[in-house]
Amino acid sequence: MPGERVQRQIDRLLDEAEAAVSARDWALARDLCEQVLTLDPENGDAGPFIAIAERGLARDANASAGQPAAASPPSEPATPPLPASFVHGRYRVLDFLGAGAKKQVYRTHDTVLDRDVAFALIRAEGLDSEGRERVVREARSLGRLGSPYIVAVYDLGEEDGRPYIVSEYLSGGDLEHLLAGVPEHRLPLPRVLELGRGISKGLAAAHEQGIVHRDLKPGNVLLAADGTPKLADFGLAVALDQARLTQAGLIAGTAAYLAPEQATGGGVSPRSDLYSLGCLLYELVCGRPPYVGDDSVAIIGQHLHSTPVALSWSRPDCPKALEVLVLRL
Repeated sequence: MPGERVQRQIDRLLDEAEAAVSARDWALARDLCEQVLTLDPENGDAGPFIAIAERGLARDANASAGQPAAASPPSEPATPPLPASFVHGRYRVLDFLGAGAKKQVYRTHDTVLDRDVAFALIRAEGLDSEGRERVVREARSLGRLGSPYIVAVYDLGEEDGRPYIVSEYLSGGDLEHLLAGVPEHRLPLPRVLELGRGISKGLAAAHEQGIVHRDLKPGNVLLAADGTPKLADFGLAVALDQARLTQAGLIAGTAAYLAPEQATGGGVSPRSDLYSLGCLLYELVCGRPPYVGDDSVAIIGQHLHSTPVALSWSRPDCPKALEVLVLRL
């Protein structure tokens, strides 16, 4: 198992690779994952990302050559090998939903309660007993919220020494992938308002219970089949990062949506989530977050020192009231 310092580098590289995949920067994603394998040849997360990147590069090459953007080579596996089940057969694996630096997620069928659920297997590298307890506390907090705008947690435990969380399965994907598939990565304004209302209600339910999300971003907003937004991963990524990172001054969160007090290592509050909500709504309207840059440091500097460009500059049909609200957030 890699040491703590090396594991921090691996986690950082995997986070950047996940962002590169979302941005369809296939070459960067492949390069980052190859660096991961240099540090940890047995890493289980880098391989799936490399496979995704290779398929993306092949599709782009075919498209440039005027060929159909079809298909992967027959010999290339679409997903890593699927386990048959988890928890002594209770959760029968149906599909692999995705992997990141923090977890691997599967669609499984709960054979006891006869329903499909999402089974998230948490990466255990670098987690001590205190870190594991922090993950359990976050999952229990989420399980108590009971809001129709927050993903329901059904079960948690350990599988082969790794923590797992079983939650509601949502067939609509997440907001990040929805944005990636629409023109200019922006949504119709009625849909923006609909999503904003749902996300706000989810945050309000959490804040009433004294719970702060701390990592609100499009990838953590899942969508039900009817389009209802549901907040996921309340504090999970941050809990994992805090458990793994012991150096003073290191921050957790996603730079494009990070509140200034988080960026400077200060305490978080419901206001931190509202700032992130403003960044998210800005992206839904304009097709990009309010601040972008070549790296996290550049983006964080803008959060601290820059005023965002008015939404109406890139979206003239944005109502004034919505623009004022988002900029106040």
